[in-house]
Amino acid sequence: MQSVYEKIGGEKTIRKIVQAFYPRVQKHPELKHLFPEDLTETMEKQYLFLSQFFGGPPLYTEKRGHPRLRARHLPFPIYPETAKAWLACMSAALEEVGIEEKIRAEMWDRLVMTAYHMINQGEET
Repeated sequence: MQSVYEKIGGEKTIRKIVQAFYPRVQKHPELKHLFPEDLTETMEKQYLFLSQFFGGPPLYTEKRGHPRLRARHLPFPIYPETAKAWLACMSAALEEVGIEEKIRAEMWDRLVMTAYHMINQGEET
């Protein structure tokens, strides 16, 4: 059975997703303060992670160790609204890149689960 990584075209498409995603993050009022101005390293980490996350080579683990997503994100206040904003940016990026609807739905289920797992603060007031 083909992985999502393979279904979408591998490295090239993952890089396109990352490149479509981060300009949205930089402009989003809920997210921009959580990221550095220079996103070069952040984008590379996201590329490594998404490659592995969607069934490609274990690039993240090879270069940075176990993803430990929740632990790595604990220093950042992530509210339910933050997760929703992140997902909105990712949804737009997937659409921009032209991910086929059936595959996008498969990706989306995993992305939603992961985004909500990252929440480490209560409801915003």
